[in-house]
Amino acid sequence: MKYVFTLILLLSIKLIAHTQPVSLFNGKDLSNWTIHGTEKWYAANGELICESGPDKQYGYLSTNKSYKNFALTLEFKQEADGNSGVFFRSSIDGVKISGWQVEVAPPGSNSGGIYESYGRGWLIKPKPEDEQWLKMGEWNLMKIIVKNDEVTTWLNGHQMIHLIDEKIGKGEGFIALQIHDGGGIKVRWRNLLIEEIK
Repeated sequence: MKYVFTLILLLSIKLIAHTQPVSLFNGKDLSNWTIHGTEKWYAANGELICESGPDKQYGYLSTNKSYKNFALTLEFKQEADGNSGVFFRSSIDGVKISGWQVEVAPPGSNSGGIYESYGRGWLIKPKPEDEQWLKMGEWNLMKIIVKNDEVTTWLNGHQMIHLIDEKIGKGEGFIALQIHDGGGIKVRWRNLLIEEIK
């Protein structure tokens, strides 16, 4: 009986600690998102697409809501260069973004690693042998868990990094998708689901 009570208590705590996953993208338009910069962001066929514009500069698409602790899953498919990223606990002035990026990039470019923009640069990169988990030109599943000062990323079911960082723990802000400068980039996104962690 004591075991059953303990189990019920633990399940109750888990239910309280987590909310239900919600979709960040409705599959039709960019409601609840804000575009920063002149690069192209649009919805088509249930996908969210970013594409280089004529200015070939950095561009961002940020959530209108801030997220502190969360589990985010999404799928991405890179076309052409495919250099992009997922920012968290971030803020922006024009197209100068402050925060942390989970890298999404071509093979050999540290997808799943954490980069601090306009700060310390690379905080952690995946091991070179983990580059094999990226499927360039195909759909990839990424999972990101951010809780207090800890960040863990997975790519196609394989853990890429785990980082504990005091500065990240103090961070606040939105989630954003990036398109890198240089032109010739196109990335498709779908099934963006977030579960807030209390």
